[in-house]
Amino acid sequence: MFSLPEAWVWDFWLADDGRRHHLFFLYASRALKDPDARHYRASVGHAVSTDLTHWTRVTDALVRSDAPGPDDLATWTGSTIQGPDGTWHTFYTGASPAPNGSNIQTVCHATSLDLYDWTKQPGPLLRADRRWYEVLGDGGWHDEAFRDPWVFPDPDGDGWHLLITARANHGPFDDRGVVGHATSPDLYRWTLQEPLSQPGQGFGQLEVFQTLELDGRNYLLFNCLAGDLSHRHRATGASGGVWLARAESPLGPYDLAGAQQLTDRSLYVGKIVHDRDGRPVFLAFRNEAADGSFVSGITDPIPVEVSGGTVTLAGI
Repeated sequence: MFSLPEAWVWDFWLADDGRRHHLFFLYASRALKDPDARHYRASVGHAVSTDLTHWTRVTDALVRSDAPGPDDLATWTGSTIQGPDGTWHTFYTGASPAPNGSNIQTVCHATSLDLYDWTKQPGPLLRADRRWYEVLGDGGWHDEAFRDPWVFPDPDGDGWHLLITARANHGPFDDRGVVGHATSPDLYRWTLQEPLSQPGQGFGQLEVFQTLELDGRNYLLFNCLAGDLSHRHRATGASGGVWLARAESPLGPYDLAGAQQLTDRSLYVGKIVHDRDGRPVFLAFRNEAADGSFVSGITDPIPVEVSGGTVTLAGI
């Protein structure tokens, strides 16, 4: 397990340079006392490993900018990919204060030649557009949900895509979670597009996407806790956690309404990656103890079992 005695550790993402796995994680000092205060003090740490189990912490990747800036409150979750020229690109969430005490979320961009030394690019790169997406003040949601960019190449080799945690500008208020979408020809210039899903699938928001293929089938991994499920979905007894939806392609359509719940609320922000032997494994951060308290830390790899399109986690 990866944990820090002096800091809470939660959301994370991974990159693989062929020799080492790179773990980028959100962390904040335990001196804050209240773990709920960690969100507005988040920085992006960095650790490396050859086996996804034993990690060595290295220099932090990103910290918040001086005001005014799109990330002058906190740097939140993102994803990392290598471009065709060898440059590494991290797309991350920038949070800045809103007048009502909430926050504005935008997509920001940083680049690196070695995964260790990162340079922020001018931003924000993308922000919510009322043509398709809800923005702060449009209905009383607790923040402007436009975050957690997940980057991947176009399946047909035509540029790049970002999936973004977002909310539609219409539909039942507690059921507006959608898969936001943007496209780019070169990883630098991005155009916001309409969502790849529709509201009404049972989720107020769908956090931290991952597209993946297992046993020849496409899936969309995402996260949602009970408090952000729609009232209708909570009434079924769903507790919230990590979810997996079948997909026709990385760009959908996604079976969000029929998504499988992989974990309960004890584990959150799951990722499925392949170890050096090519086996799929699952990692997540330890979210909530039986008494409701926040735990912190990222699990060791958990074997993923796939049979006939059904995905299960060993021991869970």
